[in-house]
Amino acid sequence: MIPEHKIEEILERVDLVSLISRHVELKKSGREYKGRCPFHQEKTPSFYVVPEKRFYFCHGCRASGDAVSFVQRYLGKTFVDAVKDLAREVGVDVEAAQDPGSKERQQIKEVTDLAAEHFRTQLWQDEGRTARQYLANRGVSEETAHAFGLGWAPNTWSLLADKLTKNGMTDWGVKAGLVQRRNNSDGYYDFFRSRVMVPIRAPEGRPIAFGGRLLGAEEGPKYLNSKESRLYNKSETLYGMDQARDEIRRRKAAILVEGYFDCIGLHQVGVRHAVALCSTAITPGHLQLLRRTEAQQLILLLDGDQAGLNAVERLAGPLLAAGAAARVALLPQGDDPDTFARREGSDGVDRLLQDAQPLTSHIFATVLPNGAKASFEEKMAALERLKPMTALIPLGLVRSAFLNAVGGHFGLPVGDLEAALRPTKPAPKPAQPPAPQGASGAQRPTTADRPVSVRPPDAMEALYVAATLREPRLLARDPYRACDEISHTSLRVVLAQATSGNGTEDALFEAAEPVKRALEVAMRQLPEGGAALEQAFLAVCRTLTLRRVEEQLRYIEKATKQTPGASELTEETKRLLQERIALVALQKRIKEELRPSVPGTKAPLQPV
Repeated sequence: MIPEHKIEEILERVDLVSLISRHVELKKSGREYKGRCPFHQEKTPSFYVVPEKRFYFCHGCRASGDAVSFVQRYLGKTFVDAVKDLAREVGVDVEAAQDPGSKERQQIKEVTDLAAEHFRTQLWQDEGRTARQYLANRGVSEETAHAFGLGWAPNTWSLLADKLTKNGMTDWGVKAGLVQRRNNSDGYYDFFRSRVMVPIRAPEGRPIAFGGRLLGAEEGPKYLNSKESRLYNKSETLYGMDQARDEIRRRKAAILVEGYFDCIGLHQVGVRHAVALCSTAITPGHLQLLRRTEAQQLILLLDGDQAGLNAVERLAGPLLAAGAAARVALLPQGDDPDTFARREGSDGVDRLLQDAQPLTSHIFATVLPNGAKASFEEKMAALERLKPMTALIPLGLVRSAFLNAVGGHFGLPVGDLEAALRPTKPAPKPAQPPAPQGASGAQRPTTADRPVSVRPPDAMEALYVAATLREPRLLARDPYRACDEISHTSLRVVLAQATSGNGTEDALFEAAEPVKRALEVAMRQLPEGGAALEQAFLAVCRTLTLRRVEEQLRYIEKATKQTPGASELTEETKRLLQERIALVALQKRIKEELRPSVPGTKAPLQPV
């Protein structure tokens, strides 16, 4: 990925007139340059270069853009190649400007993709018979196994390592935690062996890590997870989000479970807004991810045994501190979400969720069932249990409201609770996840440390790119080449990636957060597909083109204002006024196309 600020620097350094003059004969016309358009046949020049604004446009065929788009269009280059060519020409080192870890990140992406396909292939071959039987016994259908990309790591020492060595990717596999170097001899061995493999995916759907469930009598922990890397941060990842995010948005709620197969089991019975933690704690990163998917309520669905009760108390502190609207649904003793879902189905899960208690009600009923009638000793013991979660709630309205609720349930004066719930030792600062390390051992900056320098894109431009990401065929349906009107550099990068064969997943995976958010909003505004999506896309094309037409009309109005006392129009002014006639006609046509054709129908799609 070439940083946006570097692309802007290239555009500033490029002499646009000199660049285009290599291919088009230009003549100075005021502060502009004009010539015959290189993109269509014409006798009268209607192609203009405006160096002050760093763009070109043609009144005849509507071609427009900046230096990068000219190189793309005239020389048939890809976006990235056009940027690199111009960078070399003006002396901008885009390679050095890239994130130092971007190469390693790309390597881990590629080796993780290869490993996911390797594990998936092993599951459906003869070697995966034991794993398939295990999944069948757990009630996981073949359809579900394919949907979640489940796989199998055979009980061999170096099957994956040998494949990585053959492909020259061994070092990449070490960075991704897939293989390890042998201690007493040359070579590498597989980190995951004799395990059902569960790929952990980013919200965009790309595998970024793995969880492995041990089968057989092999030694080792029951579950083994990938180490953190430049691709994977467990404090910012929720398992199953790629499958759940649309349903979470629809319901405005998410179900949180603790196990991969709990999440898979719920999805299989139709409860598709379930996600799972990839760690034992819930973090601000998880809550931010849920907010991005518009989850207004979080339901904890945990085991009904003591471990489940302990988990609620462990998760309560961060949830209360964030002021999250959370409820608790406890399963019958001995059940886990997967088992319960298979036995009771989606209706049974829905009934359980409907009976979920607010988080504070559950906590109070658990730590002090008798409430104000409890004994002094019971109240003091209950307050001790509340101390760890209260310590995480900062001073302010949320803390005051929580203490009021505690006072009401315990029958104790609220004014005395602040001191009573203060930890006996100074509360440690909230634990920060250790900064993941590179191969050299040096700490790398976390997501929170990296400054976000990308500006949010225009909403209409985001709608254009989102529509083409959903259905790439729409690019060929753009009647005005409105893609040339995309001014946001990062959006153009996303569009270039998605249309160069890398696919939507890669394009979104690499996008900056402001761009991802804008595209997610745009995706939700667009119809799902078919004729409705195409109609919306055409409306966006017309709107973007109309903007440029009206910008050109404003320029002509300004350029043709006569100075006081002038009695005759110059040839240039006459030509501009003639062009104005054509632009006004185009403006009228586009506005008519944008107007609803049937009285009472909705207006064309507009960004919110």
